[in-house]
Amino acid sequence: MAKVESGMAGNVWKVLVKEGDEVKAGQEVVILESMKMEIPVSVEQDGTITKVLVNEGDFVNDTDVIVEVE
Repeated sequence: MAKVESGMAGNVWKVLVKEGDEVKAGQEVVILESMKMEIPVSVEQDGTITKVLVNEGDFVNDTDVIVEVE
C-alpha cells in the first residue's frame, strides 16, 4: 500500500477521487490551496484508492497522508 503525502502545508481545496476509484500514475487526486496558489497532488503508481483521509476545507501539513493507494 502506498501513502500519498500532501508535500506542503495548505488547505484542501478539492478532492478529486473517492474510495474505490482506479488511478493511474501521475493522476491528480487532491488540489491544495496555499498562498492563493493551487497545488495539485498526484499518485506515483497505478492502483485503487483504498482510503481518502481528508475532506475539502481541511488544513494539512507537508507530511500528512491524504490518500492511500493499493
